[in-house]
Amino acid sequence: MSSLTRLCKYQREITNADRKRMKTVFGLCDLDKDGYLSREDLKMAVVMLFGYKPSKSETDLLMGQELGISLERFVTLLVGKLLEEDPYIKTRQIFNTFDVHCRGFLRLEDFQAAFSRVAPRLPDRSVVEAFRHTDQDSDGHVSFKDFEAVVTYGQANS
Repeated sequence: MSSLTRLCKYQREITNADRKRMKTVFGLCDLDKDGYLSREDLKMAVVMLFGYKPSKSETDLLMGQELGISLERFVTLLVGKLLEEDPYIKTRQIFNTFDVHCRGFLRLEDFQAAFSRVAPRLPDRSVVEAFRHTDQDSDGHVSFKDFEAVVTYGQANS
């Protein structure tokens, strides 16, 4: 890691909202409501919290020798992962996912395509409204700067 990367590394703390989100996700993923997450429940929780399905080796590492993970263990395991998350990088990844044509900006069609995949029942007028809100200079293009401003505002107010 370069010295510049180390200087720019985002330092964050776990907030009450983070803990509440982890507790909520745990409750949603504890399908049999026994107070423990099974291997499959844990995978689902990681998807909900971090947006990706953990590999077999990562799941093995998280589960250890346990048959189930309690809420306390779940929070302990995932707090570190949450602290490592860099909001800038995560926002850049989301932007790049929307920007399937690699133009460096998003058009309304990019928003519509992305939302049709992740929220197919969302009315088109809501997608258009989200695009207009994000397109701060109303030029029909959403730059990364525009996108980041909206996402950062949403994170600050959650």
